[in-house]
Amino acid sequence: MDDSIALILGGGTGSRLFPLTHVRSKPAVPLAGKYRLIDVPVSNCINSKLYRIFVLTQFNSASLNRHLARTYLFDKYRRGFVTIMAAEQTRTSLSWFQGTADAVRQSIPHFTVYRHKKVLILSGDQLYAMDYSRLVAHHEKHKAAVTVASISVTAEQAGSFGILKTDDNHQITEFHEKPADLTGKSSPVSPEMAAEGRTYLASMGIYVFNSDELCDILDAHPDDHDFGKQVIPRAIKNMKVVSYPFEGYWSDIGTIDSFYEANLMLAGNEPGFNIYNPRMRMYTNARMLAPAKLIGAQVTESLVSEGSIIGRSTIEHSVIGIRSFIGSGATIRDSIIMGADYYPWHGRQLRERVEGPQHPGIGDYTHIEGAIVDKNVRIGNNCIIRNTEGVQEHDAGNFHIRDRIVVIPKNAEIPDNTVI
Repeated sequence: MDDSIALILGGGTGSRLFPLTHVRSKPAVPLAGKYRLIDVPVSNCINSKLYRIFVLTQFNSASLNRHLARTYLFDKYRRGFVTIMAAEQTRTSLSWFQGTADAVRQSIPHFTVYRHKKVLILSGDQLYAMDYSRLVAHHEKHKAAVTVASISVTAEQAGSFGILKTDDNHQITEFHEKPADLTGKSSPVSPEMAAEGRTYLASMGIYVFNSDELCDILDAHPDDHDFGKQVIPRAIKNMKVVSYPFEGYWSDIGTIDSFYEANLMLAGNEPGFNIYNPRMRMYTNARMLAPAKLIGAQVTESLVSEGSIIGRSTIEHSVIGIRSFIGSGATIRDSIIMGADYYPWHGRQLRERVEGPQHPGIGDYTHIEGAIVDKNVRIGNNCIIRNTEGVQEHDAGNFHIRDRIVVIPKNAEIPDNTVI
């Protein structure tokens, strides 16, 4: 992988993940209690021995930049780096990033100064474990100009993706964006995938380009701003583009519902994504927190992160984030509690950052079900947070409902005896 570099796209405004993206970018959204979404592609790079990594950012990128700067410090002998490339105005371009392809186009002067032959373009808001060295080997074996990672999906799922049509040698012959008619659009897949009815190949938004071809196609068509909708379809017509079939777990975390489902999947008994795999480790900021403490709590099918303190409460099928404080008699079910940046007993003079309520945490005898509670939230005693009426969408001062999931935004305070 010494001749390759990785470009991780930081994404746009993240409106479908609001309110989690109100003050942070999509890749900075917390995941599984202690990680952030950006840790997924960066960890995949490290596990694949791909150590030259650029992260392209634009919207709400302060917390993402801070996380990357604190977390990924390579030793001087490896010569690796994780470098932020923020959108900028220059003498040759006064516009911000207009899309995925435009972000890469505007960043070309910054990464072409490093010697490389191949460029991996990755998303910053997906959950999967992939050895990119196998992806690159597949690219080289088929002498491709471009390789598109793909995952097999069913006919019911295909309408939500860009669908690739391939021949027996993995070469892509057609591309269809969210097709309504699937006639003639299936592709050769493995017997295992065929047995499950997954005969359509969906683009994962993960690409390998030969460096010269990438620069040529972006320079030749300056108005092409999106890889999936413009660059890849054009490349299929003019050069050899192949598919790399991936059969592991993959989730595109673009909505509140997909974020919620992916997190609770990790809390299950047999999760599709293995965060305990020693060969594909997940890296993140090492905070040096104390172990979690459970004081008479009953916990089933849940992830409990370090630094948490849970009283005599019931936790079922939930994710409990770092420094979470949960009182006595509370019930947390099918929920994501992101935790806090500081302990509730720490005064402002002890905090690294002063924003947020004085005493974050969940009070006594509070019931939370089917909810996402963002960081540094204070929920009082005897509260009920549960969408019993099945409201699909709603916005209020200190809570939102998306996809029937109640979301309490970062730094919110919910008074005692509140019913949501």
